[in-house]
Amino acid sequence: MKGCRIRVALVSYDFGEYCIRHANALQRGGPVMLILPEQLADPHASLIESDVDFRPFDRPRLRQPLRQWVSVRWILRQITDFQPDVIHFQRGHLWFNFALPFLNRYPLVLTIHDPRHHLGDRGSRNTPQWVMDFGHRRADRIIVHAEQIKQILVDEDGIADDRVHVIPHVAIGNPPRPLDGREQPNLILFFGRIWEYKGLEYLIRAQPLINAKVPEARIVIAGQGEEFRRYERMMVDRDRFIVHNRHIPDDERRRLFQQASVVVLPYVEATQSGVVPVAFTYEKPVVATNTGGLPEAVEHGETGLLVPPRDERALATAIIRLLKDERLRRRMGVAGKRQLYAKCSPEMVARQTAEVYREAIRTRNVGSRPGLRMRA
Repeated sequence: MKGCRIRVALVSYDFGEYCIRHANALQRGGPVMLILPEQLADPHASLIESDVDFRPFDRPRLRQPLRQWVSVRWILRQITDFQPDVIHFQRGHLWFNFALPFLNRYPLVLTIHDPRHHLGDRGSRNTPQWVMDFGHRRADRIIVHAEQIKQILVDEDGIADDRVHVIPHVAIGNPPRPLDGREQPNLILFFGRIWEYKGLEYLIRAQPLINAKVPEARIVIAGQGEEFRRYERMMVDRDRFIVHNRHIPDDERRRLFQQASVVVLPYVEATQSGVVPVAFTYEKPVVATNTGGLPEAVEHGETGLLVPPRDERALATAIIRLLKDERLRRRMGVAGKRQLYAKCSPEMVARQTAEVYREAIRTRNVGSRPGLRMRA
């Protein structure tokens, strides 16, 4: 990153790998303090570069108000001691959002991953929408990962267009390893949290159609979320499914993506997805629904195929096409990885993010507020 060095406090209660890779790249442009729950950082601790000022904390449960406020006060002290030029906060949080006024002397950049709660996502609904909106309004600049998210914020929330910046989701996922094995023929992967908006039921409904054309095809479901028994009751041919209904550690994630033939995102609604960059890391083509920000991440006919949401026949047709055409799968997978590193590499994302920091700092009255000076 060129220009003045910026002192950044990167704060998040979520997105462990994402924040670590982001912090590593950002610190090449100035000192970075990363405040992240220890529980999220531990699986990726080996990735944290020595120049990152990493300050882990124990993340209490949302229903523990006393512990939450102790944690919030600790974070406030870390920020005050660090004296950043800008605070970069990820997503928002039920308790920490109320502490944002105490940090008003610092420019605030907020990355909004989802402007609204998704269908059936009970985890996110533990934080009321008005609390998230409170954080949105306090930010000097907002970063989103898709134009569709920006339009929601501008059109529905009345946030000024020039306050919202679209920057790609940083590439995540580790490079493939030979010991993880080669691609297994006709293996379909659904990966990630399981909530109603992910549309898993439509992939389950598509299974008999897929196996009618590709009898050897199997569907891997890897992730946790809502009660899974309702999905099992939908399965016509249970032996065609391989289910890992739990948290998936990094090594297993790597193996699952490396062995998959195609990665499927049958979402009924979406803003963006961290699954797409992982699929592209492993050179896997993606079948996704044409909803929300997914068409911005998956280029139809180039890096994958897009189909209408809630349409198991269209979903099955696209999957069958890729399973039957190895050359097309390979071409799309290579194109996806090329796109990932051209647009989503941590270094590329860090350069764009640094420009947003500079915009946030410029909009403040530098002369009258402490902690806003940019280091030369």
